[in-house]
Amino acid sequence: MIQLYVPGDGPLHRLGAGTKLAALTVSALAVSLAPHTPWSIAGVLIAVIVLYAGARLPLRILAGELWRLRWLVVVLGGALALFAGPAVAWISTGRVVAIVLLAALLTLTTRMSALLGVLRRLIAPLGRFGVDTESAALTIGLTITMIPVVVGFAAQVDEALRARGARPGWRAVVPLMVRTLRHADDVGDALAARGAA
Repeated sequence: MIQLYVPGDGPLHRLGAGTKLAALTVSALAVSLAPHTPWSIAGVLIAVIVLYAGARLPLRILAGELWRLRWLVVVLGGALALFAGPAVAWISTGRVVAIVLLAALLTLTTRMSALLGVLRRLIAPLGRFGVDTESAALTIGLTITMIPVVVGFAAQVDEALRARGARPGWRAVVPLMVRTLRHADDVGDALAARGAA
């Protein structure tokens, strides 16, 4: 399984996993549901960049996250600009980029064990209704960490296609799905080996 956590002593590293998870949830809902203008989305993206700087992560990490999102921006933004106009394209693409960057920031500054601990406590009451809280917490945690992982896979597929002289597009969907499913199989095998699945 890809380890996304980057050790550090910045303010976000010291912040509790529960606080960060709650902040991600609220921020994602606010970015997704609140009405936005092109200027407000620009402000959201600037705020996300400031959070990365405040986390005291190396600049190359933010640059890498943005680089992995480049084709999402090009494809999604281009399609929306063509069919819905530049303003809608900027707002919608900006929303997606901001949420993916926030999810990546959570995984970069939070140990998986700490995140799972918080999720277990949140889901614990469901145990009374027969829910396997351990598996549910692990599933949610893996889902959060998979967001930046799949974005990374998309960047790798794109680079591989371009290296062979092929244009990225719909043909990138199949290799992306194959890599994602293979990764899911590897994660499942690792969990089974540890007795977690």
